[in-house]
Amino acid sequence: QVQLVESGGGAVQPGGSLGLSCAASGTIFSISIMGWYRQAPGKQRELVALIDNDGRTTHVSSVKGRFTISRNHVHKTIYLEMTSLKPEDSAVYFCNAIVRSRSGGPNLPYWGQGTQVTVSS
Repeated sequence: QVQLVESGGGAVQPGGSLGLSCAASGTIFSISIMGWYRQAPGKQRELVALIDNDGRTTHVSSVKGRFTISRNHVHKTIYLEMTSLKPEDSAVYFCNAIVRSRSGGPNLPYWGQGTQVTVSS
């Protein structure tokens, strides 16, 4: 009943920019923290950035100053603006959210299906 859908992935040259979005929908009662993760081939999934309900953000050092996470509470959407992209940024980017469904129950983590970002010349 809760879905997260990422969009905006694609191919870009090094130094380019790309924007990702993640829209949460369904029987959502509330959303706490949301974040972006990424996973490159042969590597573990890693945190990229997160944002809480107060708008406070965290970006890992490898992307700090280049990536910016933001949110739109009304549309239950988060964004990841990526600039100065590097080949090592290539990965599948996943949206994550801690969601309490209107159907009741506890807060649970939900994941999107991921969107591919490829940085190559």
